[in-house]
Amino acid sequence: MGNCVATGDTTVTAAGGDEEAKKRRRRWKAPREDQLGTVPGRIFSNDGRSRTASVFTQQGRKGINQDAMLIWDGFGGEEDGVLCGVFDGHGPHGHLVARRARDSLPLRLMSAARASSKNGLDMPAAAWRKAFVRAYKAMDKDLRSHPALDSFCSGSTAVTVLKLGSDLYMANIGDSRAVLGSRDAAAGGMVSVQLTVDLKPDVPSEAERIKKCRGRVFALQDEPEVPRVWLPFDDAPGLAMARAFGDFCLKDYGVISVPDFFHWSLTEKDQFVILASDGVWDVLSNQEAVDIVSSSPSRSKAARTLVEAANREWKTKYPTSRIDDCAVVVLYLDGKMDHERDSTASMDNISIEDDSFTDPNEAQEQQEPTTLTRNFTVRTVPGSAQEKALAGVDAKMSGAPAEDHNWSGLEGVTRVNSLVQLPRFSEDKAIG
Repeated sequence: MGNCVATGDTTVTAAGGDEEAKKRRRRWKAPREDQLGTVPGRIFSNDGRSRTASVFTQQGRKGINQDAMLIWDGFGGEEDGVLCGVFDGHGPHGHLVARRARDSLPLRLMSAARASSKNGLDMPAAAWRKAFVRAYKAMDKDLRSHPALDSFCSGSTAVTVLKLGSDLYMANIGDSRAVLGSRDAAAGGMVSVQLTVDLKPDVPSEAERIKKCRGRVFALQDEPEVPRVWLPFDDAPGLAMARAFGDFCLKDYGVISVPDFFHWSLTEKDQFVILASDGVWDVLSNQEAVDIVSSSPSRSKAARTLVEAANREWKTKYPTSRIDDCAVVVLYLDGKMDHERDSTASMDNISIEDDSFTDPNEAQEQQEPTTLTRNFTVRTVPGSAQEKALAGVDAKMSGAPAEDHNWSGLEGVTRVNSLVQLPRFSEDKAIG
């Protein structure tokens, strides 16, 4: 069975009248942003697991890890409510944009949901569509006006999945992806179902919108498989996605933050959902990812197992290219992890390495030294200013933390697959 894509909404039957559940929802209050680190059931670490899911991310060889992830068990006061997300940043401050979205977007979704319904989270798919669109719009507005976070040439993808009972509600911008692993008796094993669409610039509807807004879409000669979005008056920034948070230098030229929305009704065949950044999907097919997760010896280590497999594939398939950051969330749809299946232990939240949002004007993050050589998948015009800048990058930056230097559009330094270079005017451009 091939990979399928869910392409529309279906009718949702509201959850029944459990009075105790209704009381619990009324008592539940959304935390303030400064309280998120202590919320029970919320995992936002680089390596962790909750009662329903596991997460893991590994830094690539392009500088600081710009991926962020989230699991939130009990989201909205719903006992069976789980919100998951993967956010893949790009540009000079992409890691901060991704973390800001990870922390703020769920609160905005909760606010939008409450504005759409008097029954807590019990509402039809059409209402959830409106709530997700409102939340994403509010998130982008927050980034545009943030006093300490410059998102003019930095941004992030966002793929979010909300599980409520037997329903999945999903919203997506960019090229992070959600894939379902489902049992198929006829196939004799697990099959993959792609739940979201990768919103690349060459998707016909995306390209049409961008061109109508005077943006340009084309691929560089040396990477014809990577379509990018360019300003009408400059061969920059070369964004490899059509929708994103931030990236305000392109928001007047067709790049938007309105999410694609999907609804999926779960059946007993559906086992788990994988959310991952493009660092995974660039080297593994949907089916390969599902097979790796389903064969993991431990549910709590499934996300790590998939990331490690992707890293091995990067080294095999692209030995001359820098490995991309890889981030994975694996949500098990039966709501059980290893300890509950085996009845051998009790746990609440286990996580490692808190990496919550840090103001860029505050203390810098500790970053493992990395050798910043050029990624050969992207090349510049001989004699160009960019090539001259690249010529001294190794001598200038080798062995130094990536954040100690200005991001100047250097391939291999941050997110070469997402952004090529900064516009010439970007350094003097204020966020408006």
